[in-house]
Amino acid sequence: MKKGELVAEFAKRTELSGAAANGAVNTLIEIITERLKKGDTVGITGFGTFSVAKRAARKGRNPSTGEAIKIAASKSPKFAAGATLKAAVNPKKK
Repeated sequence: MKKGELVAEFAKRTELSGAAANGAVNTLIEIITERLKKGDTVGITGFGTFSVAKRAARKGRNPSTGEAIKIAASKSPKFAAGATLKAAVNPKKK
């Protein structure tokens, strides 16, 4: 599902206009992004948790030359699915 499809489904389910649904989806994404930039964690009960993972600086190799290189420290967004989402994706078989 792409963002446009998500917005269309959101508009359909909430009976909002396409523009209003697009604004709501964009606002949600902006809020999560802003909080992650501050280093906060965003948890949505039953869905999951967005957080920032810190990666330490390390040594690596250029695959084409084999030369040793330094890889700078970085931060990466991370998502951990909540129990309800996991259960929905992996229903128990009887």
